[in-house]
Amino acid sequence: MALLITDDCINCDVCEPECPNQAISLGPLIYEINPAKCTECVGHFDEPQCVQVCPVSCIPVDPRHVESKESLWEKYRQLQAASV
Repeated sequence: MALLITDDCINCDVCEPECPNQAISLGPLIYEINPAKCTECVGHFDEPQCVQVCPVSCIPVDPRHVESKESLWEKYRQLQAASV
């Protein structure tokens, strides 16, 4: 699964630097998460770091991008291999 930043985002800038996969960037209005890069921090942390630091709790699971833990691990491995 990828995460999604909702319209409740206040652009506080705390989520972007916490993402180990650099999946978060500032969009036209609010921060956005690239589902191709989001592993919900699988491979890095036990919990999604953006969710942990978000002061307004606006980062739920994106129902359009449902993935198993195994597929998140595979995405993590692919992202790590691409960064070498």
